Amino acid sequence: MADEVRRIKRELVHKGAVLDIYCDTMQFENGNTAKWDFIHHDGAAAVVPVMDDGRLLMVRQYRNALERYTLELPAGKLDDPKEEGIVCAARELEEETGYRSDKLEWLITLRTTVAFCDERIEIFTAHDLIPTSQDLDEDEYIDVKAYTLDELKKKIFSGEIEDSKTIAAIMAYAVKYNR
Repeated sequence: MADEVRRIKRELVHKGAVLDIYCDTMQFENGNTAKWDFIHHDGAAAVVPVMDDGRLLMVRQYRNALERYTLELPAGKLDDPKEEGIVCAARELEEETGYRSDKLEWLITLRTTVAFCDERIEIFTAHDLIPTSQDLDEDEYIDVKAYTLDELKKKIFSGEIEDSKTIAAIMAYAVKYNR
């Protein structure tokens, strides 16, 4: 099957701070060619922060692509493509929520948009949260609030939460921990 489709050319169209956009020329077994968009992303990590009472910490922040605020799990881009996801998740947890944890556990790995992007997000759970302080970037404005799992499920099914990593992680957490 892989022999039926092959890339014969990759051309960088845009190099950005977060992603690179390419135009790939693809050739098929029958000799036809097509142009396919490809977006490269170095990867990211996210974390499901679990409070002692079982509530989950969520962050509310403005997202330019949607032109509105969203409710999401703490997450961020890897500082380097070779950075381990658990290191990134621990950093983002503390930076965005003002909590840290020495007990992070892998939950799931997901690919956000496999049709045209190679972004990979590793998601972890964090238990035994220890209060510290937020350390936001200059352009970050984040509110933190704890929600029950039932509250978050209602927000997912009402359409209030649309972020794919957040939905996948919350539902995976609910299934894995039988909640």
